[in-house]
Amino acid sequence: MLGLNFALEAAKQHTVFGTVHNHPIKTKAFKVLRANFLDPFALDQVLTQANPDWVVHCAALANLEACEDNPALARQLNTELPEKLASIVARGGARLLHVSTDSVFDGQRGEYTEYDVPNPLSVYAQTKFDSELAVASANPGAIIARVNLFGWSLSGKRSLAEFFYYNLQAHEPVKGFTDVYFCPLLANDLAQIFLQMMNGGLKGLYHVVSRECITKYDFGVRISHQFGLDSTLIIPTSVTDGGLKAARSPNLTLKSDKLANDINRSIPGLSTGIEGFYTLYQQSYPQKLFGMRLRNES
Repeated sequence: MLGLNFALEAAKQHTVFGTVHNHPIKTKAFKVLRANFLDPFALDQVLTQANPDWVVHCAALANLEACEDNPALARQLNTELPEKLASIVARGGARLLHVSTDSVFDGQRGEYTEYDVPNPLSVYAQTKFDSELAVASANPGAIIARVNLFGWSLSGKRSLAEFFYYNLQAHEPVKGFTDVYFCPLLANDLAQIFLQMMNGGLKGLYHVVSRECITKYDFGVRISHQFGLDSTLIIPTSVTDGGLKAARSPNLTLKSDKLANDINRSIPGLSTGIEGFYTLYQQSYPQKLFGMRLRNES
């Protein structure tokens, strides 16, 4: 979701190469390359073909339950791959923006800054934190961005906002966690902030999240109100009753003051993001993304 939305936003001003694997797409907005990054030669081939000034690394095994089921694959994709990429990019002279996650924290208190020490609770969170350390070591000039995001995706199943919208639209009841707090940014806003960070020559660790934080239940309610859907279909639920295998951090409120200061702008809040999510819907943006899917998608 992030990679596609970032590529579409960046392509308005830059030449972009977007790399895909199991989800091929067709678009005139940017050049599409297909590669399996588990192939030992894939990274070198893609970077040689694109010859980039910047590399934005969004690839990951981001399904927390899948990471618990296959920790070896999670480590391979979430830690070893970005470490290798960081080394190759550093040698080639390009700059790297590596995408990490707010989940590196245990969520016991919230209001985390970049100076707080992470304590990952899940395989996913641990492999992503390990990737931060590996990337910083291999490529000290890289940007490492801890994010949480929502938006429209190729499949319609990649963000919490889509989960609430599509289920509520179908009049299906859903659970909303009342005891999990997060600070999500609209993917398109996140892409524009990434571009500003890159253009500003930033490096090091940043929290790139909304300045406004909310429970996942309340987020669902606000999505329902924005679209005129029935919020009573959202069942207030504790995360402990969610039947999830991977541990979730309850309070992932992160401070983005360092980012706001260094790019000299206010970070968007949730109201702006949810309105933007709705505006994209009005502009048939989800249909545009869906139309990029190739029929032989595996």
